[in-house]
Amino acid sequence: MKRILFTVLIWIGAMGVSVAQIPERPEPARLVNDFAGILNTNQYESMESALEKFARQTSTQILVVTVADLEGYDKADYAYQLGEKWGVGQKGKDNGIVVLVKPKTANSRGEVFVATGYGLEGVLPDAIVNRDVVNNEMIPRFKENNYYEGLAAGISVIMDITRGEYSADEYRQKVEAGGAAGIPFLIILFAVLISLFGRSRRRRFYSPGRSLPFWLAMGMMSGSHRSSGSFGNFSSGGGSFGGFGGFGGGSFGGGGAGGSW
Repeated sequence: MKRILFTVLIWIGAMGVSVAQIPERPEPARLVNDFAGILNTNQYESMESALEKFARQTSTQILVVTVADLEGYDKADYAYQLGEKWGVGQKGKDNGIVVLVKPKTANSRGEVFVATGYGLEGVLPDAIVNRDVVNNEMIPRFKENNYYEGLAAGISVIMDITRGEYSADEYRQKVEAGGAAGIPFLIILFAVLISLFGRSRRRRFYSPGRSLPFWLAMGMMSGSHRSSGSFGNFSSGGGSFGGFGGFGGGSFGGGGAGGSW
């Protein structure tokens, strides 16, 4: 009996230490908490402003937290516990999202996890979070140490879907259609370039009219890509998130996905 009691007390003590390792919610509350120091001042202010305005417009709260160490936690457990402890999202709606990033170091892998509240699990399925937000948008940029661009690109997808601009299925169809459409365009562009360089062997074309197809094609190519890596739809300024009301007491139940690099 004493052995069992001792084991229980050790377990409770260990749980208490683990809970203490989850950062306390800052006062006043803010939506970007860069404990790992991977964002500069301009990046921090731009992201905070964008997330604050998104929260005002939709009531959905997207919390970004970066940490230098997960303190022995699994990244998913860390994100869920932090979301619950801070009360991210609106009570009753459970529309909070926690984006957790631990940057890569010389001694440890980089980790990212996007946890979705109960109320968003149907709107933002785990498969979309894993494939399109984490693996397609965030991790490729994180591998290049572009943490701000990776966060901005992934969060932009989350915003578009949760804002209702299109459903998760419509987003997937849009991505697949865009990729398929890009193949013939690249073939045409390649043919145009071959033609232009072929003509240059026979004549010198300094005329702006003769070089127009190339520059037009390049402009079309750059314009055909969806803008990502920034918060272009949001201007800077506005009141603080804490002044807006802060977190509302949302809950998390296991939705979301993550990855490592």
